[in-house]
Amino acid sequence: MKRTLDISYEHYATIGDLGEADRQLIREAEEATATANAPYSHFHVGAAVRLKSGRTLHASNFESEVYPAGLCAERSLLFFVEANYADDPVEALAIASNPSERECYPCGQCRQVIVDVERRQKSPIRVIMTGAGSATVVDSAEKLLPFTFKL
Repeated sequence: MKRTLDISYEHYATIGDLGEADRQLIREAEEATATANAPYSHFHVGAAVRLKSGRTLHASNFESEVYPAGLCAERSLLFFVEANYADDPVEALAIASNPSERECYPCGQCRQVIVDVERRQKSPIRVIMTGAGSATVVDSAEKLLPFTFKL
């Protein structure tokens, strides 16, 4: 039986079209790219989250000489949040990169971890993927990974 999967998302031609809270989160993600350690790919990624309490946190990617021991910005940040703020749900996650020639989308492992966090906290995470002055937004990570791994 053939089935169809439709995924809704928002696209903003300019970041200025987003609300102030999302623009601030994007700025934090962009600033976090400066702390990335990316000597091999030269692709600096920053991520920022807004928690239900209003607190914002950010992180960047880290590459290791013993590949694949490095970690993406999104997972670095979400693992930190889960370890230190597990009782404060993540409401939104912004991702940015430098260079920023196109929007920065999470890798498959990061998509699964974002879904895992959604499941644990029992609420969706707004994911804002930015670059080149534009943004694509989904209201849940499940839209980025509709066929998720689940035990």
